Amino acid sequence: MSNSDSKKPSEEFKNNRLFRTLRHGVGKAIADFGLINEGDRIAVAVSGGKDSYTLLLVLEELRRRAPVKFELIAVNIDSGYPGYRTDTIEDFFVKNDFSYRMVPSEHYAIIKEKRRPGSSFCSICSRLKRGALYEAAQTLGCNKLALGHHQDDFIETLLLNQFFVGSLKSMSASMLADNGIITVIRPLVYLAEEDIATFSRQAELPVVCCCCPVCGTADVQRKRMKQLLKELQADIPYVKSSLLKALSNVHPRHLLDTSLRRDSAGPGTLDIHSAYPASLADLDSHVCQQIED
Repeated sequence: MSNSDSKKPSEEFKNNRLFRTLRHGVGKAIADFGLINEGDRIAVAVSGGKDSYTLLLVLEELRRRAPVKFELIAVNIDSGYPGYRTDTIEDFFVKNDFSYRMVPSEHYAIIKEKRRPGSSFCSICSRLKRGALYEAAQTLGCNKLALGHHQDDFIETLLLNQFFVGSLKSMSASMLADNGIITVIRPLVYLAEEDIATFSRQAELPVVCCCCPVCGTADVQRKRMKQLLKELQADIPYVKSSLLKALSNVHPRHLLDTSLRRDSAGPGTLDIHSAYPASLADLDSHVCQQIED
């Protein structure tokens, strides 16, 4: 299907103050991290959740306004979970004249067959879905894949890695995928989840459940981080913005990682290859619903 400028999916939101705020935040992220360039063809992962719908709508509005030309194509991966309403998602694409591709898969059957007892359901699901998204993006001739991770996802991932993994890392706003071809971008990095949720309700977006067998019960630790942040925010209103800022205000000399040694070339320089090992290239190991939502 083709994208037509005669129909403007975000036209009804142009006077919505919150939508303009969201648009400004995404625009700032694009500028700060160089997420979109002239001629980009971007696959936008859309699961039917509030975050991915919002991402698609905001990017489309920016596409219409941007001084550079780029293309968007919505991609939905159907993992095969019974009851997953792909028809509702496709209807949204059609009514709003989005270019799109619906991708069916046998992920659920594979997970039921291959998952070891006691192992994480979400972990194998996320790997399968990520691989399907990369493959779809390549097939569609896209050079970038946009995911709907927002500010809260970045912060929660930072805390999860510190508390449970013993690693100081989160996600990247832009990174080259494992396949070395597709660049993954996260334009919602500056947007708060509560703002996205409010906009989703105002816009009456047709949100659908992923229908995963562990939906609502998985990722207990991430829920703990959400609750912790909520409690902290009651006493420290700016705690989320401060934690997000910390991700772009790193002082290697004041950390304990011995790989961040000074390069023998001279004082004040770092051995970049040691500081950023290849093993840290992919930070998308959290739950499947976070991949698209």
